[in-house]
Amino acid sequence: MKDIFKSDNSDFTIISNDSTDGHGGFGAGSFSLNNMTPVFVDIEANEAFIDVGAMHARSKVEKRVKFLHEEEAVPKPAKPYWLVWVTTERSEAGPYYAGVAACYMTVNKEAKRGFKNFPDHVNKMDKSRKGQIVVAHMDDKSKAILKDFLKGFNAEMWENSSEKLKNDLS
Repeated sequence: MKDIFKSDNSDFTIISNDSTDGHGGFGAGSFSLNNMTPVFVDIEANEAFIDVGAMHARSKVEKRVKFLHEEEAVPKPAKPYWLVWVTTERSEAGPYYAGVAACYMTVNKEAKRGFKNFPDHVNKMDKSRKGQIVVAHMDDKSKAILKDFLKGFNAEMWENSSEKLKNDLS
């Protein structure tokens, strides 16, 4: 039996294969995150980047930071970020960005403190997994950074994506 926590390639995989094959035992009710990627939008640096460590809150942005529940409690200056959960799917036309959901966070690396709303991060991850587009609450600069990143990462996937995604990031 294949080890469900290992991948045959270098892709990051949490769960592979179909864990709901009818046996009802270990893994029943689990879902795959194979098609999800965490993308950070660094507003101040005007860039976006992938950091798969965010799947377990271990990205370079999050490491060695204690997250607080109140944004006002984070010592200033705190750097703002958007963590965007991007889910890809494949249709007859080809691959596309199916779900895109953004979560706001701030980090002060020097003070080792940050703010993020944990339930919001989990909910946005779930919305992305379910193919929803949740980016309307982002500021215009961040939307432009994310749009440029997604287009530049894979132009075909961008072209195959929904009009909602394209409109919401415009």
